[in-house]
Amino acid sequence: MPELLDILDVEGAIVTADAMSCQKKIVEKIIEKQADYVIGLKGNQGDLRDDVEFYFTERANIPKTVTSNKGHGRIEQREYFLETEIDWMWQKPDWAGLSGIGMVKSTVEKKGKVYEESRYFITSLTDINEFARAVREHWSIENQLHWCLDVVFREDDARARKDNSPLNLNVLRKNALTTLSSVDFGRIGYRKKMFKAALNTKILEAFLFH
Repeated sequence: MPELLDILDVEGAIVTADAMSCQKKIVEKIIEKQADYVIGLKGNQGDLRDDVEFYFTERANIPKTVTSNKGHGRIEQREYFLETEIDWMWQKPDWAGLSGIGMVKSTVEKKGKVYEESRYFITSLTDINEFARAVREHWSIENQLHWCLDVVFREDDARARKDNSPLNLNVLRKNALTTLSSVDFGRIGYRKKMFKAALNTKILEAFLFH
């Protein structure tokens, strides 16, 4: 990711990423590029994640905003919390631009059952509405990409499990998806595009060389 940030113009943007990118060098690079960030927290930053979770568990009256969605047989409510008074965090000086910690609590009701999940974040943002919008848009991109990979390439049914094969195949599928998106044959789906390319080398060349 640092190498990618070197070639991208992200000035004034909000960079969102999952916990894999929760690294001090990446955060420092984002701030150097004059951008903001919202990055997920998981086990790879154990102490930091634990402290943030404990804070949100123990404290009340933290500023929040709420969104609700209903559709496809489910009702989902998301509560977005953002705390910007974080001088108590001993880790704060180690993370460039760190201005707040966030939590998103999702409550989903489906088929009479209720599921709850909480996710935690570090961010350079101080506006709760900006934080909530950034998280929503990140999840939207993630969900759309996962849906395409599963529907087009049946990724969830893939049997590859050993060593680096799952990651390698995931990269190949994403590259293939980008290639399929690059050529416009009208209102036809990705699978029909692949079928056309399998039948006609001229169409295959159009995909490969655009």
